[in-house]
Amino acid sequence: MQVHSALGPGLLESAYQSCLAFELRKRGLRVRAQHPMPIVYRDVRIDIGYKADLLVDDVVVVELKAVAKVLPIHAAQLLSYLKLSGVQVGLLINFHVLHLKDGITRMVNNL
Repeated sequence: MQVHSALGPGLLESAYQSCLAFELRKRGLRVRAQHPMPIVYRDVRIDIGYKADLLVDDVVVVELKAVAKVLPIHAAQLLSYLKLSGVQVGLLINFHVLHLKDGITRMVNNL
């Protein structure tokens, strides 16, 4: 919320990602930005370029958006990252809203 209050809507995802990672680290959380999400196919790890915006303490995948409207494909992307990582909880956060609480969607991957 602090990042959105300070920056407001209208910036690129990368700006929100950097500032949010900074704030989370400042609070003592371990944050990995642009965390690789490889595919395991037939017991072979294949790195094809998928990256989660943030992985927080290895328990929450955060996917950031700065779009006028969150689409079903954005939720599908986060769900895919949850499946690929084995992480159960994810947050889809859209910073292109007036009030950030309206831009947060929590998702759970019921492994």
